[in-house]
Amino acid sequence: MTTLVLLLLLLLSVTEASNSNGQWQLLQKSIGIVAMHVQLLNNDRLIIYDRTDFGFSNLTLPNGTCRHDPSEKVLNQTDCTAHSLEYDVASDTFRPLFVQTDIWCSSGTTVANGTLIQTGGYNDGERKIRSFTPCETCDWQETDNALLVKRWYSTDHYLPDGRQIIIGGRRQFNYEFYPKINSAEYDKPYVLPFLFETYDKGVENNLYPFVFLNVDGNLFIFANSRAILFDYQNDIVVRTYPEIPGGDPRSYPSTGSAVLLPLRNLEAPSVEAEVLICGGAPRGAFQLVPQGVFLQALDSCARIMITDPNATWTVESMPMGRVMSDMVMLPNGDILIINGAQLGTAGWDKAMEPVLEPVIYKTNGWVGSRFVLQSASSIPRMYHSTAILVRDGRVLVGGSNPHEKYDFSNVSYPTDLSLEAFSPYYLDPQFSPLRPMIVEPCSHANVTYGEKFKMGIEVNGTLVPELVSVTMLAPPFNTHSFSMNQRLLVLSIGQVNVTGNWTCEFEVTPPGSAVLAPPTFYLLFVVHQDIPSEGIWIKIQ
Repeated sequence: MTTLVLLLLLLLSVTEASNSNGQWQLLQKSIGIVAMHVQLLNNDRLIIYDRTDFGFSNLTLPNGTCRHDPSEKVLNQTDCTAHSLEYDVASDTFRPLFVQTDIWCSSGTTVANGTLIQTGGYNDGERKIRSFTPCETCDWQETDNALLVKRWYSTDHYLPDGRQIIIGGRRQFNYEFYPKINSAEYDKPYVLPFLFETYDKGVENNLYPFVFLNVDGNLFIFANSRAILFDYQNDIVVRTYPEIPGGDPRSYPSTGSAVLLPLRNLEAPSVEAEVLICGGAPRGAFQLVPQGVFLQALDSCARIMITDPNATWTVESMPMGRVMSDMVMLPNGDILIINGAQLGTAGWDKAMEPVLEPVIYKTNGWVGSRFVLQSASSIPRMYHSTAILVRDGRVLVGGSNPHEKYDFSNVSYPTDLSLEAFSPYYLDPQFSPLRPMIVEPCSHANVTYGEKFKMGIEVNGTLVPELVSVTMLAPPFNTHSFSMNQRLLVLSIGQVNVTGNWTCEFEVTPPGSAVLAPPTFYLLFVVHQDIPSEGIWIKIQ
């Protein structure tokens, strides 16, 4: 089949996909808490949690379990309500979890064995490390004073050696590791001058910095309007990137969002890595809200090839401005931009005019035609909203609480406890004949770095072997419009051998090192003519 015909087929599938703009489904009218933080685990369950210091939630702890926190600032009594839960995607059910200290505006990541490691929070939770291991009856385990300093609004990233780095936080211009492996790391955190340099007094604008593991093993760190490449192993800045065009801040509370675009050609001598940052609030927006002025959110997306020695930003415009939106990597490499507002900034009651329509960003589309508007939800998702991809290809969306406490009436944007699902275009029934199904390997298979493994797939309709690809996604920790550790890799595949009218098999080469894919559980998808399969879990080691 000629290259021209392949391109025409792919264009046709993309065009058809663009004509289907997704569907919404309400899953739960109330899960009892605001979904401020969320992580998908390898048992297809979501760990969801909110702060603990606002009063009672709408979800009761089981078996008479209660917490009594002497440092509680709202309640002067025992709290027998839950502020965390486990949601089972398959059964659409949930169970309350018991978290004892305040996890407000914290961070986290999953590690090699699938455990969620959560760091920091507020007040009595600011130096805590908590863990949650997937099992039927597991609950949170908490460790006191495990962090060297207070971590509130910090960012975590999972590293190739199986540890995590925790960067920044409110008035914390430093970083540390967990677990710690030498005496120096137990002494004090490492100072990161870049966080001083990007600090706006009174606003900060460098909280929840965007952090990505580059293909050379260094960290790309973006805060406020600037970015560096940081060698965390030697504590040095390797390079400084140009300021984002316009110079407006993009990190909290000016809250845009960012993704590392799909990593491709993983066996090439030098792998390219590209970052996309979208939306945010103009400089000064935070200060103007108390005066009743809500500035228009930024409508720009800026893209930079961070591996290019002469890296520069290229800018495109979204269909509308967005602040506090989430960027969710889809299995086929597209990006879903969802949630947020058109006016104002992040913070209590500091935004107006919710954006109800998601947007699909076609990563491989042409400049000027990459954005595709999607069907609108009926539920505003403002401050403290979340969105996360699950294994069947849907994106689960929850949260929204722009208020200091739970407030359900006499406000423009009431606290929202619902959970809904957005089904992107590729789940439309019209694409069923193109949708592949993985028949080999089985879920939770172990994969070794660089060691080929065999895959088998089925397709209900016409199979085009030349338009088959395989992707591998690290499910992220999502909060405050940033998905920490989100990472999609396009794997190399061998010749696709057709074994029947609708079946084929081929060899897949996983990433060759932990620098490309740190060791943990990933979702593996097959994509056929832009339409992804349901994923399976694999563990790379």
